[in-house]
Amino acid sequence: MTIIIICLFIATAMPIIAKAPLAIAMNKAGGYDNRNPREQQKSLTGFGARAKAAHENCFEALIMFTPGALLVLITNNTGQLAEYFAIGFVVSRIVYLFAYYADKHLLRSCSWGIGFISSLALICLAIP
Repeated sequence: MTIIIICLFIATAMPIIAKAPLAIAMNKAGGYDNRNPREQQKSLTGFGARAKAAHENCFEALIMFTPGALLVLITNNTGQLAEYFAIGFVVSRIVYLFAYYADKHLLRSCSWGIGFISSLALICLAIP
């Protein structure tokens, strides 16, 4: 159970952690515009645009992972298989971020798929 909670914590923190490369890109693009950050983000290209997309996708992935993680916790289906799926999700999402930053589209798509399947698998484990 502890491993799943730790994975849920990491997944929840990931959008904030993924903001750092975006903030760096914004700073390099003339200084971080704290008054209109979303307007500034719209004009980013290259690495900055990829960092923005990776940051936003972290929220989307969190929406997919959280229900499954909570369901296995609530239904007490927190066995080894559930832990493997939770760890698989977190690892795949870390790979996803670095693949996005490095513009490795095939690795990014594969790691996204692994994270998505891991999220669905957790929900399936909670079905009686």
